[in-house]
Amino acid sequence: MMNLKRYLILYAELWKNSVTREISFKGNFLLWIVVELLWFGLQLCFVSVLYSQTKSIGTWTQWEMVLLVGASNFIQQLYQAFFLTNCTNLSELVRTGKMDFFLLLPVNTRFLVSLRVVDLGAFVNALFAVCVMIFAATKLSLHPTVGQFVGFAALCVVGIMIHYSLMFILATICFWTVRAQGIVWGYYNLFNIARMPDEAFHGVFKAVFTFALPVLLVSNVPVRVLADKIYSPSAWLILVGVGAMWAVIAEWFWRISLRRYTSASS
Repeated sequence: MMNLKRYLILYAELWKNSVTREISFKGNFLLWIVVELLWFGLQLCFVSVLYSQTKSIGTWTQWEMVLLVGASNFIQQLYQAFFLTNCTNLSELVRTGKMDFFLLLPVNTRFLVSLRVVDLGAFVNALFAVCVMIFAATKLSLHPTVGQFVGFAALCVVGIMIHYSLMFILATICFWTVRAQGIVWGYYNLFNIARMPDEAFHGVFKAVFTFALPVLLVSNVPVRVLADKIYSPSAWLILVGVGAMWAVIAEWFWRISLRRYTSASS
């Protein structure tokens, strides 16, 4: 408990530093919010254009897909708030030798590397995603139960952790290649697949993006729970199982990667 309290205090200080940084660059803070909102708006426009040509994709109606796009953006923005900047900056820590400083501190190195920067603007964009989800749920006349809300929230957390585990593994490749931003951003671009209904894909493509890189599971399963479109526990059990598997692999890969680090003085 004392150790947990110590890390909570440390994380609170990291939040303060992030707030100070955002206040120092207000223009950049506001600009990124606007850019993300414009991109979100384009995704919703895409749904409108798509459903002007068809009434459904599989069993997904237009407003169900709007709900899916909102949930996908919500998960993506929360991931971006906590982890994205930290994962993309890992290669710079290795390249410049700043990793030495983190390794010498009397705290868990992965904790600092993963959580030292918080993107506060992403929380604002996540709130807009929630508003879109509420509007879509109203159009669908959904009345989720408390259990559905809890299940949705829990599965969103699992989805965020899957994204984190996979991107963290890709980021640690920098211990071999020095630079790995391209690989990390490449996976980030795959987030766009998560806003599509899983029923739109078939064959090898669906298998890869369901199990190997489970971007389809990350948003589809939570929305199915919220919209009462899940008829067996197998889908969320797969999501939780895949999440646990990638979390274990990420920790294993991190420990192996650290052995490759030779410090700035070597």
